This record gives sequence, structure tokens and C-alpha cells, in this order.
Amino acid sequence: MAGRKLKIGITGYPVYGGSGVVATELGLELARRGHEIHFITYAMPFRLSGFVENVFYHEVEVPIYPLFDYPPYSLALSVAMQNASERHDLDLLHVHYAVPHATSAWLAKELLEGQGPKVVTTLHGTDITLVGRDPSYFTVTRFSIGKSDGITAVSEYLKRETIERFQVPAERIEVVPNFVDLKKYRRDLEPCHRSRFATDDEKVVMHVSNFRSVKRVTDVVRIFARIARERPARLVCIGDGPERGNTQQMAEEEGVADRVVFLGKQDSVAEILSCADLFLLPSESEAFGLVALEAMACGVPVVGSRVGGLPEVVTGAAGRLETVGDVDAMAAAGLELLEDGRWQEASDAARERARAFDADVVVPHYEAYYKRILKG
Repeated sequence: MAGRKLKIGITGYPVYGGSGVVATELGLELARRGHEIHFITYAMPFRLSGFVENVFYHEVEVPIYPLFDYPPYSLALSVAMQNASERHDLDLLHVHYAVPHATSAWLAKELLEGQGPKVVTTLHGTDITLVGRDPSYFTVTRFSIGKSDGITAVSEYLKRETIERFQVPAERIEVVPNFVDLKKYRRDLEPCHRSRFATDDEKVVMHVSNFRSVKRVTDVVRIFARIARERPARLVCIGDGPERGNTQQMAEEEGVADRVVFLGKQDSVAEILSCADLFLLPSESEAFGLVALEAMACGVPVVGSRVGGLPEVVTGAAGRLETVGDVDAMAAAGLELLEDGRWQEASDAARERARAFDADVVVPHYEAYYKRILKG
């Protein structure tokens, strides 16, 4: 962005998941462009490791008192935002997820008597489609979104959902998609770990998620089992969560447990994704599908569900989307994409499609949006 560099506070969930990845990667990309970035979270973002120029971390400390059955994190976050804003003269607070982050940012501005930084709220999905629908949170979610100076959504689908559910004027929401670093996510990464997962004649099928029920990870195993009956293959699962046990049990029931590898949480998935031949994402809901984009950047065709924002990401020959739960159709699509005559075309198309979401394309969109918000 032309002109002075900005001082930006960024708050998101510092855990394994799409919104946390986007918040951290955005901060790092902005720092590389010379902006001063202050992460304000309760733990170090998991993709933030080592010293990075222009990046600062402020831990939110939540005091524990016998009076509180549930420590008031949102209040502690507001105070941390207030302190960081005052001490570092922040221009913006960019919060990811409406509740509690946008709520805390609004309160921080009130503590600063309206003289604090502008607030930009990025909506990622479950804050609108799940948490925001709960009667306990609906009113405060709508209030917090409405009090934000700027609102972005990661897909057109999520923008439509926000307008419908919370009656937010369409012109107030800017769609800024998630992004991927094409220099980091690519197929020719070295060293290649493929030989650790499969033999030369086996295909590597992959899945990455937080193993929540909405990801339908047991469907991943069912799809893979159908593929494996037709051609030699291995399934590599990355991540962890409440459905991991059920997923392992499904592998036993489908008779493919000896061909499924569970790697658990990984700090960096780029070098593993670059080994894959096919990526499976049969989710029940996806506001965007960041991990599908990361796979595509590595030249990996995607088979998934035709839901949410995924059709905005996986287009053309880059993959196939089917009805949620239709494991037979997804397996057939996977087998088709793995055919020797089709795979290279699909791989090239996936990489080409990912170029539209390159960090060098999307991050300047955020910078331009910040400038508009600061001008009022």
C-alpha cells in the first residue's frame, strides 16, 4: 500500500484451523510488506515461530478467581486490545470471528472513549452459520458485526449467509477470499517425503482437518476404501480432533486400516501436501475451504462436497464436487481423476486455479480495504 505503513493489531483463534491459519499468515504477509503487526491472543499462533521482523506478540492473560466458574476471557482480551492500542498507537484492530473478538474490540474502543483504532471484522463461517445462530449469541453477534468499522467475508456464500441471517446491508460486507503462498505451496518441494507414505505404484490420497463431525472424516475413509479396491493407494490423514477415534474405527470396518496413516497435527503441511495425488474434503459445510486451496496450489486435484464456498474455489478441471454424503460418487470422481490420462490435466488445472488466490493477489486487497476504512 502506498504511503505510510500501518500498525495493525490482529486477533484470531491461535489454533489448528482455517481462521487461525488465515489470521496468522495475513499478519506475516503484512509484516513482510513493512506494516507493524501486533498479534493479541491467548496463546502464540501455531504458525508463528521464531523471530519475524515487524511482528509483536501480546499474550492475553486471564486472571483466575474463585468467584468465576468461567474466567472472563473476552474482558481480558478487551483490556489487552486497549493496552496494545494505547502503547503502540495502533491504526487498526483486525479481528477474525465475530464473537468474542469483534465484541472485545468494540469494548476496547469504548474503554478508549472512541479514540481507539478502527475495527475490521473478518467472518470465517461458523461464527455466522453455527455460533451466531444460537439464541444465546445471536443478538451480541449482530451487534458486534454492526459496530465494526469494516466487515469482510471469505466467500460470496458467507456474505449471502450474513446478509440473510443478520440483516447486514450488502454494501457493508467486502468479500476478500482466503489466500495461499504459491512460493511455499507447490509440487516441486524438496525433500520429497512420498516414499515414506507409499510405494512407487501406489497413489497417495490425503485429508487435512480438525476432525470435527462437520468434516465427515469417516466419509473420507469410506471414499478411500472404494478407491483402494480399484487401485493401489494409501490414505494420509493430517490433524486431530473428536472424530479421530471414529475415523480409525471406520478404517478397521472398511478393511483398510493397514493402508491409512494418521499423522496428527503438523505445523507445516505444505511439504506433505506436495506428495499427494488426490485430496478429499467431503465436508457437510465449508465457508471457503482453505485446505482445498492449499492442496490445489500443490497441484493436487480435489474431490469434495458441493457446499458453501467450495464451488467458488474448486472449479473446472481442478476437481470434482458431489452431493454431501454421496461417497460412491466421490469415489468414482476420485478414480477418474487418478487415471493416468486425466491426472496431469487436473493437477495443472488445480495449480492454475490457485493462482487466483495467491497471497500477492489477495493481501493487497486487504491493504486497499484498510485504507478505505481509515479514510472513513
